[in-house]
Amino acid sequence: MRDLLIITIVLGGSIAALRRPWIGVLVWTWLSLMNPHRFAYGMSYDAPLAAVAAITTLTGLLVTKEKSSPFIGAPVYWFVIFSAWVTLSWLFGLSPEGDYSQWNKVMKINLMVLVALAVVRRRVHIMWLAWVVIASIALLGIKGGLFTLLNGGNFKVWGPPGSFIEDNNEFALALIMTVPMLRFLQLQVSSKLLKAGLLTNMILCMAAAMGSHSRGALLAGGAMAVFFWWKGNHKLGVGLLLVLVGTALVAFMPDAWTQRMNTIENYEVDDSAMGRISAWWTAWNLAWHYPFGVGFNPARADLFELYSPYKVGVHAAHSIYFQALGNHGFVGLFIFLAIWLTSWRTANWLLTEAPKHPQAGWCVDLANMSQVALIAYLIGGAFLSLAYFDMPYNIMVLLVTARLWVQQQAWKTEPGSASRLDSLLGLFPATPKVAVS
Repeated sequence: MRDLLIITIVLGGSIAALRRPWIGVLVWTWLSLMNPHRFAYGMSYDAPLAAVAAITTLTGLLVTKEKSSPFIGAPVYWFVIFSAWVTLSWLFGLSPEGDYSQWNKVMKINLMVLVALAVVRRRVHIMWLAWVVIASIALLGIKGGLFTLLNGGNFKVWGPPGSFIEDNNEFALALIMTVPMLRFLQLQVSSKLLKAGLLTNMILCMAAAMGSHSRGALLAGGAMAVFFWWKGNHKLGVGLLLVLVGTALVAFMPDAWTQRMNTIENYEVDDSAMGRISAWWTAWNLAWHYPFGVGFNPARADLFELYSPYKVGVHAAHSIYFQALGNHGFVGLFIFLAIWLTSWRTANWLLTEAPKHPQAGWCVDLANMSQVALIAYLIGGAFLSLAYFDMPYNIMVLLVTARLWVQQQAWKTEPGSASRLDSLLGLFPATPKVAVS
């Protein structure tokens, strides 16, 4: 039954993508982030569903007239430059053949990001993309949060098999990034029941993140909570809610969880922490010796033997910054950081310009909560290897397309009526509102 449902959704969306490629982008994004087929047990598990969605979307892109240039902002230019540099790094790396599968995976994601930028233009498109990106992780958060609560937090929560966030640490960061984005959706909907459901989802995502037993997630979650509070207008109420929920979840977790979190203070005697520090030094030294980087796999015994000051074995970078540095050199790290700096500035532009237009109030909410999600990524990512993870780039797409929407004052030419579903989900509210966060 599960296989049939997944295949039906993918085939239906793929057929629709031949005429409306933006729907194909939604299907691809759902498959790439949530990996629903990995939770099935039949023919859909290994079926090339993502390939079907991608091929039909690209076909639709070729024939549709509803497309434009994907180069719509500084973050996109830096993103394309990063993709080109990553390719050079792979070609001039130590093992182009061995790294091909990872390069191929990253380039497929990056290609579909550009396709999204070419076809997502109307408000309803942007909002549908936001719902799919957020719900893909949020639904897993519901599952993981309930698992944590029902088992007293004694067992780790893991992400979708075969994905960037399969590991408990990476999955926890994705959940923490999802919390402020759920808040963005909550600000758009009018139904009190749906608002309550989204709030419950936020709490379950935080519970699931704690259930991962990830120390990096604890740091990212703390930073996210502080910035979430800072961005809101109702600071007293939001602050009290954050304190109550955070205190309750910490008190709920077992002693084993508390003991693991306490090892943050004694990182020098923790093998995992020292392995990361060793990997960071190795990445730093590699960047000086390999201007293009070494490719996608610097976790090699011969490299650690030469460039690590610690003899604690071979470890992955466990940091988006040192991952970019070791894989692609100083230039690669600079370009990577430029993507997020310009994405942040795009959000700032929305915070300045969107309030001038009542119809663009939702863009203010998007900019605020996107910045909170990016804070979580940039802080939590300091301890995790997620430089190529889709979700931050999806947020970049939402920001740059929203900016273009405001610049073009697109509400003047878009349809003036909405279906009941559109209104319910806040995709296209019947009346404009001034945003509050």
